[in-house]
Amino acid sequence: MLTATPLPPVRGKLTADAPLAPLVWFKAGGAAQWLFEPRDAEDLADFLRGLDPAMPVMALGLGSNLIVRDGGVPGVVVRLGKAFAKVAAVDPLTLDCGGGASGILVSSTARDAGIAGLEFLRSIPGTVGGFVRMNGGAYGGEVKDVLIDCDVILRSGERVTLPVADLHYTYRHSELPEQAIVVAARFRGRPGEPEAIQAEMDRISASREASQPLRSKTGGSTFKNPPGEKAWELVDRAGCRGLQLGGAQVSEKHTNFLINTGEATSAEIEALGDEVRRRVKAQSGVELEWEIQRVGKS
Repeated sequence: MLTATPLPPVRGKLTADAPLAPLVWFKAGGAAQWLFEPRDAEDLADFLRGLDPAMPVMALGLGSNLIVRDGGVPGVVVRLGKAFAKVAAVDPLTLDCGGGASGILVSSTARDAGIAGLEFLRSIPGTVGGFVRMNGGAYGGEVKDVLIDCDVILRSGERVTLPVADLHYTYRHSELPEQAIVVAARFRGRPGEPEAIQAEMDRISASREASQPLRSKTGGSTFKNPPGEKAWELVDRAGCRGLQLGGAQVSEKHTNFLINTGEATSAEIEALGDEVRRRVKAQSGVELEWEIQRVGKS
């Protein structure tokens, strides 16, 4: 029991012992002690301000890059709903995006506004909040190249705007404050023709469809690409294509993806990832780093 202190009042939805498996791509894992879906940014800020400082808080987007361990997640999991999923052009090259907006919505809105350079967001299965925290990237683009600034609500409940320089981006990493929730972000692209932007989005979609196991219960890329290497090639060379552990399997289509073939536990998925890391280290000497986030109790 983390705290006996009553939770602050909310205007959104607060659910105790909320199953998280239905909300993540792997369809595995335990429950959140509390799941909070705030009505708006003020609701979230008020809640965090009044919440016992000892109570941990984490954000959940589309759950595409996440292993929720089987013992569940202590504290509060914050999920941003429709109120945070709006995207609008604020000038000819800039979009204002809610933290819960999907990459598909951001890139489509950019296309309609004639803003190029955001097409790569079409290929990242997540929300703006996750992109900003992880410096999401694919197909030659990264968030650090297009982000102007972001609005975050700190664990204290204070709302601040952080310019891109304050995030100190590196590959798949930012220095966003711990337990902070990204509620909005501004992305800037360059002038483009909607037809050409759509063509690039179509190319990216076709490439993903051809190379990634999109119809499976999976996560995003499992491991970060080491400097000068591709994670999938290292996994392949270590003989891990199709490797299984319980209900978890290394994808035969793309070896940097793990798959839940049926009723895999999160423990099996994570253990398979660690076995892949062990085999790659033995075969190539390279220590693969997890890109997928692992949260909660085993």
